[in-house]
Amino acid sequence: MSERSERQTGTVEVKRVVQRGLWFDEFEIGVVYEHRPGRTITEADNVLFTTLTMNTQALHLDAAFSDALPPFHQRLVNSMFTLSTLVGLSVAQLTQGTIVANLGFSEIAFPKPLFHGDTLYAETVVTDLRESKSRPGEGIVTFAHTGRNQHGDIVAIATRKTLVRRSPISSPLEEPA
Repeated sequence: MSERSERQTGTVEVKRVVQRGLWFDEFEIGVVYEHRPGRTITEADNVLFTTLTMNTQALHLDAAFSDALPPFHQRLVNSMFTLSTLVGLSVAQLTQGTIVANLGFSEIAFPKPLFHGDTLYAETVVTDLRESKSRPGEGIVTFAHTGRNQHGDIVAIATRKTLVRRSPISSPLEEPA
């Protein structure tokens, strides 16, 4: 629409673009993605996740029990919550709307614990890419996720394989307003 016709009609054509992750074709091996902001973990987060997942481990739920036990003398954040949050921090930047499925996790480790009040920061490195042999239009991306606390200590690592869509000719995520 020309500037002149915009003034006459009072309408402007606007395209709406929805936030998305990266298509398979946009990933490059070795690229490091820092995911910000981080996520400060609260007592409520830990207790809710632990009870929702039916985990009765006293190290997550019982302050008196945990406070009495060395070496930490406090409750630990549930490691499955740490893993879930680590991956979740990467979604908006990497896989929002472009992932087909998680294919698997490996090499998961928790070198140091998280405690209530700690902030989890995440970074991801693309370690492998390959086109899917059985699913045209999709590819397999391998991510190495690293979680660090506010002091820079590594608190979690995980390798994740995902099935990701290739870029369509015209993105269905772009719609006229």
